[in-house]
Amino acid sequence: MFLKLGFKSVTMDDIAGEMCISKKTIYKYFCNKELLIEESTATVHKEIHEIIDTIISKEYNAIEENFEIRKMFKEMFKAIDNSPIFQLKKHYPEIYETVMAREINECNTTFERNIKKGIQQGLYREKINVKNYVQFYYHLVFTIKENISSEKEGQQIELEVLEYHTRAMATPAGITELENQLLNYTI
Repeated sequence: MFLKLGFKSVTMDDIAGEMCISKKTIYKYFCNKELLIEESTATVHKEIHEIIDTIISKEYNAIEENFEIRKMFKEMFKAIDNSPIFQLKKHYPEIYETVMAREINECNTTFERNIKKGIQQGLYREKINVKNYVQFYYHLVFTIKENISSEKEGQQIELEVLEYHTRAMATPAGITELENQLLNYTI
């Protein structure tokens, strides 16, 4: 509900009505809306990273893996107009900081592993500074999430960032794989 309608606009009355329970029941478990938002974002974070782990376990090549993860985000947030991260930053900055701290840790690990995998597969150049490339990609992606209010616009720009990031690291074989992924990707 928060993702569809926005963190600010959803009230405890809305939640109670949607769940067919009383507000009193909600307040039995969550003393305020902020705590409910914290728990909701933690649950979504966990679900996202479980899906990412499933994608990784399928043994795609590094570039294909990034596109599969991109598709997962596109599907998950396709019905959403406003970026959830943008909303959190604007209306619940403390919760936003907590969410971003979790994401930094998880994403850095995922990005680093992907780059090392791509190097081993001959899709990314060997002589790159992995930590720097992780930081470059992380900063580009999260700057978009923080500053673009439209989820659809953010998705388009993030795809362009993925292409930019991949081209910066790719070997000729990696460029070929990237071109194939771009041909098969629909926005």
